[in-house]
Amino acid sequence: MRGEKFLTGKERFLALDDIIVSKTDLAGRITYANRTFLTIAGMSEKECVNRPHNLIRHPNMPRCIFRQLWDTIKAGNEIFAYMVNRAMNGDHYWVYAHVTPMRDRTGAISGFHSNRRAPDRAIVENHIVPLYTRLRQAEREPRNAKEGVEAGCRVLASVLREEGRDYDEFIMTLGQGQRRGYRTGRAAAAGQADCQA
Repeated sequence: MRGEKFLTGKERFLALDDIIVSKTDLAGRITYANRTFLTIAGMSEKECVNRPHNLIRHPNMPRCIFRQLWDTIKAGNEIFAYMVNRAMNGDHYWVYAHVTPMRDRTGAISGFHSNRRAPDRAIVENHIVPLYTRLRQAEREPRNAKEGVEAGCRVLASVLREEGRDYDEFIMTLGQGQRRGYRTGRAAAAGQADCQA
């Protein structure tokens, strides 16, 4: 896979009105990716369809957050999460993701749908980056990956206890009560312009 481990340290940015959309089967293999996904990830449709969605996983993304995500959506619930992804050339990009189960006519979960937008940069820099750094540090300490994920989950659970909130409420209220992790209108345009300068 192109750029599997190579990281450039260069960040890509979504425009404020961009929406990344992808769908996967129950095993997490991509069944659909929109043009915005393909463009920012730097791949063709042929390179991503039927491939695991984790082909864009960035090594700085805590594995315990993926555990939280998969446990939530497999239980039939939606989740919001901040994610840093890796483009195929090694660049990275931040998103605010909303992932939901898709259901067939019988009501059984048949796959998963995700849409991602540009996140609020202040929330990412002031809250998410420090949290994810702490989680990744915890995940690196044990001897193996499985124990690492469990260590990260314990730290995340401790943070949520300290905040007195569950995961959903914690994510939705980061940044002085702002919801959905991104801003709209003039304030959003100003914030995004600052990041790209």
